[in-house]
Amino acid sequence: MKIISLCLASLVALSAGAPAKLGGEEALAQVIRDDSIAPVGAIYSTDVETDNGIRISEQGSAGSAGQSNQQGSYSYVAPDGTNVEVSYLCDELGCQYQSPFLPVAPAAPPHVAELLAIAAEQRAAGITFV
Repeated sequence: MKIISLCLASLVALSAGAPAKLGGEEALAQVIRDDSIAPVGAIYSTDVETDNGIRISEQGSAGSAGQSNQQGSYSYVAPDGTNVEVSYLCDELGCQYQSPFLPVAPAAPPHVAELLAIAAEQRAAGITFV
């Protein structure tokens, strides 16, 4: 969750006027919308948009295990003009990201299923792994 906050802070710093190469051209991004509600405990809200297409929206809420849950999304325009959007939910079970642009692991080779079946049989027989 701290990584998301760090990414958010970095994007906001970038969009606040720091020179950057965006899409191959030197440009300054200006914040055109910043609707934020300061944190009260774990509850907060941030919505930021820049004139170069970066959008960030995040909400925080109290979690059932005492943590701060985070839910939101960010989007930007890739150098090829594609609009990239990523949404996420971070709670007591970890973080889940959704986007068609995230990499996907290849399928496991067939022998992995056999090894998992052998391990299940061994556990059923009382063999434990340390």
